[in-house]
Amino acid sequence: MDLKTLKTFQLIVKYGSFNRAAEEMNYAQSTVTMQMQKLESDLGVQLIERGKKLGLTEAGRLFYEQCVQIVNQMEQVQADMAALQSGEAGSIRLGVTEPTASCRLPAVLSGFSSRYPKIRLTVDVASTPVLSERLDSGELDLALCSTPEISSGLFFEPLFREPFAVIMPHNHPLALQDAVSPLDMTEHRLLITAATCPYRRKLETVLRELGHTRLETMEIGSMAALPYFVAAGLGIALVPTIALQPAPAGTTVRPLQGDPIDMLFGILSKPSASSSNRACMKFYRYLKQELSDDPNV
Repeated sequence: MDLKTLKTFQLIVKYGSFNRAAEEMNYAQSTVTMQMQKLESDLGVQLIERGKKLGLTEAGRLFYEQCVQIVNQMEQVQADMAALQSGEAGSIRLGVTEPTASCRLPAVLSGFSSRYPKIRLTVDVASTPVLSERLDSGELDLALCSTPEISSGLFFEPLFREPFAVIMPHNHPLALQDAVSPLDMTEHRLLITAATCPYRRKLETVLRELGHTRLETMEIGSMAALPYFVAAGLGIALVPTIALQPAPAGTTVRPLQGDPIDMLFGILSKPSASSSNRACMKFYRYLKQELSDDPNV
């Protein structure tokens, strides 16, 4: 008993004719006759009453009710498998760092979901080191993050550079300047993110190169929260400009003086895993298309 046989049986019931069912299925009538004989033999019951007018036996009526559900379910399974194979359906586990998670990703996911409504997306927000570990262990399919530490099993494709600016309370002394240098920042309390955050590491590298290793700092675990701690008067911070559009009320944003401080941002993947996931490959290409056009590229 296969799906084609069940469909043939449905058509016989629909048209009340072996000939019409054969025409619909593009079969010879003898093929339809043999299908029904085998079906009745497999089930051990007579389904169709033959005569001048075809009718269903009691067993036939019961089987037809079940047959409709089975055919619908099998056709749905076939459609789902075809969509999965073509990349029109599936699931993607995405990791992303802030501020991209809050400032860039929602619009990108909205467009992708509208185009591919059958693809399910889950989003995990964490730091680049954490996302690298989860991707390497198979917990994620892709990650949007800054350049990771070198890993033999992962591939990083750069998309754009994330520029930074200095944010401070509106009445802060540095607000009187048109631009702020890294040296200016060392004279004031600096709000920084967690030690594992690549943004913080970048800032620390710049300051070390200037000969400053001891700073007055306050650690804030969330990059997205930094501007609001600044607004409360707790210090100044170096923040990606995308997270300052707009900046919180009561704050002033100034560009950095001298060489700009920015970070390379891109897609981190495990090629051996993502290449077997057609939906993931579609999403990878979509991210490149949307984020590579970012004005900060």
